[in-house]
Amino acid sequence: MSYGFDFAGQSLQARPSGALFWPDRRWLVVADLHLGKSERMARRGGSLLPPYEVLATLDRLEAEIAATDPACVVSLGDGFDDDAAALALPDMLCDRLHGMARGRRWIWVSGNHDPSPVCPRLPGETVAELTDGLVLRHQAGPGPDVSGHFHPCIRLVGERRRCFLIGPDHLILPAFGAYTGGLAIDSPALSALVPQGLAIACGGTRALPVPVGTTLRRGHRA
Repeated sequence: MSYGFDFAGQSLQARPSGALFWPDRRWLVVADLHLGKSERMARRGGSLLPPYEVLATLDRLEAEIAATDPACVVSLGDGFDDDAAALALPDMLCDRLHGMARGRRWIWVSGNHDPSPVCPRLPGETVAELTDGLVLRHQAGPGPDVSGHFHPCIRLVGERRRCFLIGPDHLILPAFGAYTGGLAIDSPALSALVPQGLAIACGGTRALPVPVGTTLRRGHRA
């Protein structure tokens, strides 16, 4: 079950998968897919990850597209673990992304891992940031904006879960990609951006809202 909320004058839905849905526009927004992470780590001699991380991420993304039927899919930067990882994607995976993009717009926002325009074998267009009713960018800047980059996580009943982080000026999405790791919401980088607000924990079948900071504990809703 998704969790509906208002941000910067727009009604949005945080989905249990970690995707954001904007019903009025029919936009599906995901952050930090990091496609090709296992290939990039192997190429650079790092720790090896299971080789199916791209398939696992695309399976989840395909399920979200089927569930929401978006008019536009937006990747909020770091869609690929680096520019070389995008170039190294097998043709069958490029074809699969083309299939997901058929009949809809697809936008890749540049991230710090993938600053270059998207590989020509892939669908869609590349932008530095997107301003269309909301400001969408990879890393939070002058707000209000919607971003990714930090991979926010929260610990609930001893379990670490990816989460959305929502404050007056910033809406920060969790990483959507498999094996991406995360940053605790009380870390200095995140608490500086959202000292008070709402975390929405992902996973399972329900997006779970959790107040963050003293104001919401007194009953205020972001």
